[in-house]
Amino acid sequence: MSGDWRVDRVGTALSGENPTVMRRLTSGFAVIGDVQFLPGYSVLLVDDPAVQRLSDLPKPKRLSFLSDMDQLGEAVEHACRRLDPAFRRVNLEILGNTDPFLHAHVWPRFEWEPADVVGKPVWLYPRERWTDEEFRLGPRHDVLREAIAGELDQLRLTS
Repeated sequence: MSGDWRVDRVGTALSGENPTVMRRLTSGFAVIGDVQFLPGYSVLLVDDPAVQRLSDLPKPKRLSFLSDMDQLGEAVEHACRRLDPAFRRVNLEILGNTDPFLHAHVWPRFEWEPADVVGKPVWLYPRERWTDEEFRLGPRHDVLREAIAGELDQLRLTS
């Protein structure tokens, strides 16, 4: 693909060119986040780039998206609990304030987070956390990525 896949995350997921895709789910794509200052951060992308909000989907597809969000959240929870004993919980969010397509954020939360943000929304983390190369998604996250993908596979087998 020429250009940056980040410009069209859904389109590149549909064409198989988005490198963050972990698994295809019923209503979209489970992707690992571009930044990993909270290791395991993942996103559910809707599979239709024209869908901007949850209410744009017909009721059955809406429920499917929410079910996939739940499944991704559970997979992140299982993987993070196994890999980090300081795992606390998962936060699920559908915001839609920046990107023009429907997506859901899955944020793992940990006991080791700084005291000034541990009980607050992730969006209150300092801006540097979002841009620092130290937290950029890379090969060092492959084990985490494989753990989440494996958990998604297990959940799909049992549901």
